[in-house]
Amino acid sequence: MNASQDLILDVTQTIEIHAAIGDAYKALLKRMTTESSTPDNQPMPLVLEEWPGGRWFRDLGNGQGHLWGLVQVIKPPTIIEIQGPMFMSYPAAGHIQFRLTQISGGVELYMRHRVLGLIEADHRMRVEPGWESFISDVKKLSEPEENDA
Repeated sequence: MNASQDLILDVTQTIEIHAAIGDAYKALLKRMTTESSTPDNQPMPLVLEEWPGGRWFRDLGNGQGHLWGLVQVIKPPTIIEIQGPMFMSYPAAGHIQFRLTQISGGVELYMRHRVLGLIEADHRMRVEPGWESFISDVKKLSEPEENDA
């Protein structure tokens, strides 16, 4: 990797979800907030203020917490864009886009996370599997269980 590539992270992932677009959108919001967890599956609920300029943050109480980003675009049930450092507590400017598109048989969830900054090697290694797990969780939360039929 050359010096400029060390400063860039660009991850794109998609998944097909067999659910109505509104259900997939609600599941995305749940995974971004009440169903948020650490990579080792420890609960880590976040708060999302669902309006342009709204915060996406971890509230630790007593005025403490971590700002993950600010809502740049929100158009339910098709798009949410957040700009900010996300989980990176160091000099980094990030942007993430979640886009839901109606397709035959359900919805496609497209996720793109782009970062410019001093990206730590550990984050660089774990970000792709982390987002893969995230969008898989959205799929699980969206689709009705087969046993419920």
